[in-house]
Parts: sequence; structure tokens; C-alpha cells
Amino acid sequence: MNPKKSYIVHEIKQKIEQYCVYQDRCHKEVEEKIKSYNLIPEAREMILLSLMNDNFLNEERFAKSFARGKFRIKHWGKNRIVNELKMRDISAYNIKTALKEIDEKEYLKTIYTITEKRNTIISETNHYKRKKQLIDFLLRKGFETDLIFKVVDEVLS
Repeated sequence: MNPKKSYIVHEIKQKIEQYCVYQDRCHKEVEEKIKSYNLIPEAREMILLSLMNDNFLNEERFAKSFARGKFRIKHWGKNRIVNELKMRDISAYNIKTALKEIDEKEYLKTIYTITEKRNTIISETNHYKRKKQLIDFLLRKGFETDLIFKVVDEVLS
């Protein structure tokens, strides 16, 4: 038998602080982590308030770094970033602020680059099927439909 280890609130607070220091976290992730310790609601609330007051937990900072990271590293489009942030219960204001972190010129350059790269990978010879595969790929990446059609038409012409 392996009984669940018990902690005092101070130890749990330190563990959650380390969890937040390792990488920016949203409130939802931190609340789930705190729930895993089976604390009484008052203790959970106290830890959350403490994390926010000490700036370990900052929703705007999380949203900005999330948007920057997913765009630069995974080359996600704005639609996918917005959907992922909504799934994490980020406010509309913070989502709007986060999207400002993405430079428009860099955004356009990225969609052209990944479209051209994907176009060289696709082995389909039928022009329409090739176009559909490119469009589907860019939709999964989360780019805007009107931008996708414009880019795909230019790359395939």
C-alpha cells in the first residue's frame, strides 16, 4: 500500500510556484494542478491569490508567450492560436493583446514559406487535388481562409 503523501499548504504553494516558474501557465492549468492536491476551497483560493499577487500567475503574459511560441515554433495561424487560447479560458481582451505579438510581415512571410515547402513535399500531379491538399494543410495550421486562397493561388501559379 502506498498512501498519498500529505503536504502542508506552504509546501504546496512552493510546488505550484515552481510549476509556474518552469513555464508560463494559464489559470486553468494551475487550478487543475492545485485540485490534484485535494485542498479545501479556502486553501486553494489563498494559493491562487498569492500566485497572482506575486506575479507567478499572469494571464496576459501567458497569452502573449503562448501566441509568440506557437507562431514562431509550430507556425500556427491566428485562428488556431485563438481557438487554443479559448480552450484555456483566456479572456477576449488577452487574446486580442496576444495576437498583437505576431508581426504581420513575419506572418505573411511564414505562410508563404510553409506553403512553398509543403508544395514541394506533395507528390500529387492533379492540380486541383494538389491545391486542395495545400488548402487543407493551411486550414489545419489555423490560417485565415481568404489569406490561404490568395497564397495558394500565388504559389501554384
